[in-house]
Amino acid sequence: MLVYKIFRRPEWDSFRANGETNGAPVDLADGYIHLSTAAQVTGTAAKHFVGESDLVLVALEADDLGDALRWEPSRGDKLFPHLYRPLRLGDVVWDKSLPLGAAGHIFPEGVV
Repeated sequence: MLVYKIFRRPEWDSFRANGETNGAPVDLADGYIHLSTAAQVTGTAAKHFVGESDLVLVALEADDLGDALRWEPSRGDKLFPHLYRPLRLGDVVWDKSLPLGAAGHIFPEGVV
């Protein structure tokens, strides 16, 4: 099962340059990296990235993240994937631009 992380372009560029990341400021404040399932990622984009362009959507294989991936209640008491270790470039299955269209973010085919 794939899980997803949305990065702003400077965050993505820093991640690629360093080979790992502890996430965005919200992740650092909360002590884990916020991830979303395919069913959750559009809501995440709408809530936390409204109006933002030049985003990158990153796919990760949940099974490959091991015990550091925990499913915990979040928005609407639904279980969200949270990663309790740095995210490594080797964890990335694929990355794609997440452009902003007139009606919101345009997700790659097959994600939502």
